[in-house]
Amino acid sequence: MPQPVFGLRQVKVNGSLALSKVLEPDAAESLFDSLLPDMVQLALRASELCTKAMPLLKAGMTHSITMSQEQVACLLANAFFCTFPRRNSRSKEYWNYPDINFVRLFESSSSRKIEKLKTIMCYFESITERMPTGLVTFTRKRLGKPPDWKSSQIRLTKLHITCEGTIEDDGYGMLQVDFANQFVGGGVTSSGLVQEEIRFLINPELIASRLFTEALEDNDCLIITGTEQYSKYTGYAQTYQWSGRHHDATPRDAWQRRCTEIVAIDALQFRNFLEQFHPCKINRELNKAYCGFARPEVQKEELAAVATGNWGCGVFGGDTRLKALLQMLAAAEAGRDVAYFTFGDSQLMTDVHNIHSFLTLNNITVGEVYGLLQQYYSSVCKSCHSRRPDVSLYSFIYRQVRSLPGAR
Repeated sequence: MPQPVFGLRQVKVNGSLALSKVLEPDAAESLFDSLLPDMVQLALRASELCTKAMPLLKAGMTHSITMSQEQVACLLANAFFCTFPRRNSRSKEYWNYPDINFVRLFESSSSRKIEKLKTIMCYFESITERMPTGLVTFTRKRLGKPPDWKSSQIRLTKLHITCEGTIEDDGYGMLQVDFANQFVGGGVTSSGLVQEEIRFLINPELIASRLFTEALEDNDCLIITGTEQYSKYTGYAQTYQWSGRHHDATPRDAWQRRCTEIVAIDALQFRNFLEQFHPCKINRELNKAYCGFARPEVQKEELAAVATGNWGCGVFGGDTRLKALLQMLAAAEAGRDVAYFTFGDSQLMTDVHNIHSFLTLNNITVGEVYGLLQQYYSSVCKSCHSRRPDVSLYSFIYRQVRSLPGAR
């Protein structure tokens, strides 16, 4: 449990960052006179709001934790004041868990961290003015037996692809993918500021998962239902800026959770471009995506589409066209359509749309595409050594399928 917090009139960490830099002069006065004291009182309610030891979502288990948004707010207030013991460094007890205390967020006055703090303080302003009354559920799900990808007779589901819009703005009612780090939230409490960190900033209740979620393994994922968006933003990475408060009008379900479902799936990191085409790496990424997209057999109703994009690309080195195809296969196997956001890449949008249309027109199954991926590795990639293949993946697929009798 958190340790006691003492009243604060002025906040400085390591003598380098004053929180007054985060806000305009008028708001800074309110920060020290009102907001920080309210946050202190919220943090001090931990023993009242969290009456039992927090269960951990450990590796190798399928388990859920449901908390009120007020409980989550209390935990985040304690994270802000860095009161969780043995969590400022990777102690023996928590070596396989993410950071939860915000200590690294206060270590410098970089523009990134200032914009992050603006976003975080917007959340605390909102919930101290009016505490939300809903629930949030965190579910760690372990994949049992993976699909037999080679033998699958399932055909691709529908695809909507666009180079405009974002998962959080345009994925309403869908299963929204968080391009996760193995340690969920990635660098949200330090300097990271890409897709996952931004989502955790604008929906700060996601950050609470870092308190109790052990590092994800190859065969599991984390699903968070009911978090609320509190901020708007512009830009990405170095250009990220907080742009004001967001009013989340998403309806609530029967449990009083916001109808926002986010799945955290962590992609592999590749330093060698060719490595990702190896069959064992293909299997790992397919199984990870399928774990996130699938639902228990007892759930019979039609599943919502997956809202996703360039998962594991960027600094993780994933090939955008391969990752798009793998996610389409996993979604088809899980029985979900796909809404794919290319984040401004119009050429990728065209390429993925065309390959999906071609495979659908020719009634190519998941198992057949999987076989083509294996062929591409054995006949093209293995002979390339360290250089990139002369034949692209999609060109290879077009050529192989067109050689089949009756292909169109």
